[in-house]
This record gives sequence, C-alpha cells and structure tokens, in this order.
Amino acid sequence: MAECRIGIIMNGVTGRMGTNQHLVRSIAAIRAEGGVRLANGDRVMPDPILVGRNREKLEALARAHGIARTSTDLEACLRDPRDELFFDAATTQLRAGLIRRAIAAGKHIYVEKPTADRLEDALDIARRARAAGIKHGVVQDKLFLPGLRKLKMVIDSGFLGRLCAVKGEFGYWVFEGDLQPAQRPSWNYKAAEGGGIILDMLCHWRYVLDNLFGEVEAVSCLGATHIPERIGEDGKPYKADVDDAAYATFQLRGGVIAHINSSWVTRVRRDDLATFQVDGTHGSAIAGLQRCWTQGRVNTPKPVWNPDIPQAIDFFAGWQEVPATQDYPNGFRVQWELFLRHLAGEVAEFPWDLMAGARGVQLAEAGLRSWRERRWIDLPMLEA
Repeated sequence: MAECRIGIIMNGVTGRMGTNQHLVRSIAAIRAEGGVRLANGDRVMPDPILVGRNREKLEALARAHGIARTSTDLEACLRDPRDELFFDAATTQLRAGLIRRAIAAGKHIYVEKPTADRLEDALDIARRARAAGIKHGVVQDKLFLPGLRKLKMVIDSGFLGRLCAVKGEFGYWVFEGDLQPAQRPSWNYKAAEGGGIILDMLCHWRYVLDNLFGEVEAVSCLGATHIPERIGEDGKPYKADVDDAAYATFQLRGGVIAHINSSWVTRVRRDDLATFQVDGTHGSAIAGLQRCWTQGRVNTPKPVWNPDIPQAIDFFAGWQEVPATQDYPNGFRVQWELFLRHLAGEVAEFPWDLMAGARGVQLAEAGLRSWRERRWIDLPMLEA
C-alpha cells in the first residue's frame, strides 16, 4: 500500500467557512484518519499549507489541527512545485484573479463559490483552466447534504411521478449588531466587498436546481434591502447597500416551476434553516438539511376549505420520514474526498467544475438584472 501525497495551498482558511468546513471537518479530519483510501489500497494524503495575511492566526490554526506549514507569501507558494492544488475560500471579488494566477502557475484548482462576481470573469477562468489542461472543481456542498441526498433518491425512484413544482425556503434572522452581535460578517452587506444574498445564494440554487429538478432556463427575481443600517465589527454603524433578501421564481427544463425565498431577515418556523418541497403527480417530498419526508397520492388528505371552523386535519401526520439507510459524512468532506480521488486518477470525471461555477454566477447575474429591470431573464446555454 503506497501513500500519495498531494500538496494543497489553502488560501482564506482563517474565515468561518474556511476554518470549520474545509480545514477542520474536511482536510484535518481526512489526515487524522490516514488519508483517502483508493480502490487499489493506496491512500491519498493531503499536505496543506495555510496561506493568509495574519501570521499569528495562521500559526495558531495550524498548531490546533496538526498542520506543519503556514505562509503569508502566496506568490512563493504558487512557485513551489511541491504543492499542486490551489484552494481558495477568501473573498469573492478577489477569487477570479487568484485563480488566474494559480492556473498560470500550473496548479490544479478547487475553490469556493461564487467563482467570480461577474459572469465574464467566471467564464474566463473556466476557459483558461480547460486550455491549460488542469483539473478543476468548485464546492457545491448542498448536493451532499443528507436531506438532499435522500430527496434525490426519492425523485430517482419515480415515487413523485412527473415533477410539477418546487418551493424552497432558506434563511434566518441575522442580528443587526446592536441588540446582539451579528452572526455574519459585515462584508455580506456591502456592495464594494462583494456582498448581497442574490450573489451568495443563487449560485447555490443553480446547482441544486440543475442537479435535482431540471436545468434553469429563466429567472424572475426581486431583491430587497430590508435593514439599511447595521453595526460592524468595530461597533460602528454602516450602510447596508446590497440585498438582504431575494424572492426568485425559476422556469426549469421540463416545465417544472421553482420558487425560492432567500432571506437574512426572517424568523424560522419550519423544520430547518433550508427546506425544499417538491410536488409531483404521484406524490410530494419535503427535505431539510438532514431529513426528508414523503406523502404519496394514496395517503394525501382531502381537505375542504371552511375558514369558519378550526382545521381538523393534522397535516404533518400524513407524511412519512425517509429512513437513513447509510452514513452521511460531512458534505464538504465528501466532495473534498471525491476531488482528491479525481486528482489521483481514480475518478475520471468531476462534473462540478469551473463551468458549473460559471453557471451559478450566470444565474446570480441574471437575478440581479431581473430585479433591476423588473422582468424575466432567459439563461442561454453557456459554452466553454
């Protein structure tokens, strides 16, 4: 049994997502368990170098999780032939430029989304990667959530029949920073720093819709800035000049209509922070992040509309939960392991590449344009 080392330049891992999901629950966890086991018995062992601007934060993070290498010199890291993969989880606005530099240095690419804040840049880096012949992938973590994996199994089984509609609810109340500290950093609410929920979340909804329900063909989106002033990390008020909520309707290939509300200005009274209800001719399903329920045609209740008497039907009681018949590891880790197998040559195709990332940016850009122009926007097929 041989060990295959893969050197990874991990940029932007001092942020919340980079630390928790990509370093602690993915790369550090993989290393702690001896790497990724391949079919032939060999193991892929990721060897990360943590890169950022704050040396003290990097070194503390490295010590806490058994990482030997840190650097504040990204250019030197890109020149180092020992590290073949570049990963980025830093700010969206800088990502396309960083990816260009990494491609020019001959590195493979695996990055968070959005891959850029403009479609032009997202397509450019996808084309550069293809021309360079490197391997590239984009984090599309929600596809690997237990609830959505169960939902996909229900759809693939034919239980729902022909799909009719999808209703999605995502979000929670992000505190303004006065009564309680905000749970999200202030850049999320600043146009100059790549903020806004449309740019953030429509990239997610693109790959969820495309992979589960049908490719997105058109979008109508209304954004809103419900809270125009928030308190920053320095304790001072600042102007929130981007959308903190988005109300979007999508036309999908095959005639499915989807509507998803995304909001950082909503209080949760549903099963999870994100839920998706899918209605079909033979049944319905509703999934959260971890769990999924179904209701078939034969056990659908037959209510009668009468607003003058209390509702006698317990609508929750008629749903059955889809059991967990397998283990569901952390979704970020699952995709990391697939991409490491792809680098090692065991997985030939990796469909969630920079072109998939560009499709996410295309939908976000179309959503912003729809809001601005107050009309439906068609999404043409993107060509690499």
